[in-house]
Amino acid sequence: MARPSIVPIALTLDDRTGYTLWAPPWEEDGEEWQAFLGTSEGERARVHLFPTPAALAAFCRRRTDHDLADHPVWPVVVGLGAADLTPDDDHRYDLDAVYDVAAEEPDRWAVEELAATVDIVSRLAECLDTEDDTEDDTEEDAEDEEDAEDEDGDEDGDEDETDDGGTEFGALADLVAKPEIGSLGLGPEAFVGRAGEDAWLGVGSALDDLWEDVLEELDAHLDWTGGGTVTLADYPAAEEDDEDEDEEGGGTAGDADERPAGATAASLPARPAAVESAGGAPGTSAIARPGRISAGPAEVAAAAEFWESVGILPVELVVPEGTGLTLRCYVDDRARFLGRDGEVFLFPTPEDLRRFCAGDEEHDLTEITSWPEVADTETRALPAEQDRYDLTELAEVLAEVADGAPGLVDHRALAQPVEGVRDIAEYARLARVERLLQPTEPLGRAALSAESEPDRPLRAEEAATLRPLWDEVVTEVSGTLVFRD
Repeated sequence: MARPSIVPIALTLDDRTGYTLWAPPWEEDGEEWQAFLGTSEGERARVHLFPTPAALAAFCRRRTDHDLADHPVWPVVVGLGAADLTPDDDHRYDLDAVYDVAAEEPDRWAVEELAATVDIVSRLAECLDTEDDTEDDTEEDAEDEEDAEDEDGDEDGDEDETDDGGTEFGALADLVAKPEIGSLGLGPEAFVGRAGEDAWLGVGSALDDLWEDVLEELDAHLDWTGGGTVTLADYPAAEEDDEDEDEEGGGTAGDADERPAGATAASLPARPAAVESAGGAPGTSAIARPGRISAGPAEVAAAAEFWESVGILPVELVVPEGTGLTLRCYVDDRARFLGRDGEVFLFPTPEDLRRFCAGDEEHDLTEITSWPEVADTETRALPAEQDRYDLTELAEVLAEVADGAPGLVDHRALAQPVEGVRDIAEYARLARVERLLQPTEPLGRAALSAESEPDRPLRAEEAATLRPLWDEVVTEVSGTLVFRD
């Protein structure tokens, strides 16, 4: 059994592609579980689908009202961006293409594609079939069903009889019961020779008879509104979406190499995610994302009196890898952070930051005159709104505008994130970032517009140009950040 993981997948149905997440089976306290991003509450279980990986990532950052919220690695997923939630080729399932694939020769690619498509639909059914969990399969019910089948005069006899026990996916149960469909799991060798040719024809015949019914059963459980965050109008045609995604990478939040065991996602046990060490100096690890700091305006204002008096201010940074707190001041109008050798130290909470400041480790703020006051203070490091820099939000905004939301976002969106990365680039001597932000470069020109014309809307073509440049900036900045325990 693989360790708990979450994998981005794409489903194409009715000429539109939706992106979602799948948690392959894992074992917890002696039980097996699997789940998809959706909800099993209410009258009908549903899987949420999104028109782009960016929309999926935005949902994951903001919502917890779904069946994956308690998954062991969900805290890791919350910090992932669109690139990380873009499925690889092995996790893209074109349900519309089944007939075309079945019409091809039964080579390795055709057989594996059909097997994978039937498999993912079966996995979905296992998690979505709530009727199967609530109805009792008594012997009397089974006998009544057999009697009904006999009265209908089933010419295929026992071969096509399926006791679905009240399942919502009766057509799927009939399909997977076909021996030819079962042969897909054996690979192309099952379709060699005269008998193999007949078996491949049987696959096509079974799909002709049942696939439309299977899709109708499944579509009743697919939420194409992304939990109420999008509409059908947001979905590009499947071919257009494939062209866009061909240029993007894929990723997963863990390993996924095991087959399902028929469990549902009704009640996933909560457990903190394991974040592996990224190496480096003792006491450092990969950036984690425990969540944003919660504090009321009055508390933030009270803390600001102390921090402003010492001339060193708390700063929050949000990058794809996570969220953390640090300190920043200016010396001769140049930014200086709590860090050393061009690395910025980040801490998950104000309390962790305070403990570090009270220690005796050398860093670039030690020589600041007011540092002894910082080391002795009990005042929480609560950043003011102007000192909170969410670099992932701008990436999502640019993606949304580039993907078809022009006129809804103005250049003002660039001002604060650019201010944050300028300071880090100055402190860490990130020459590439400084070049990208020069007024002669597209990103630099847009940043100037954020100051001179903040209300000017971002155009789709402009956002499409800026998005990869901003991603490059964020990658450079992220490389300077070290999360401290």
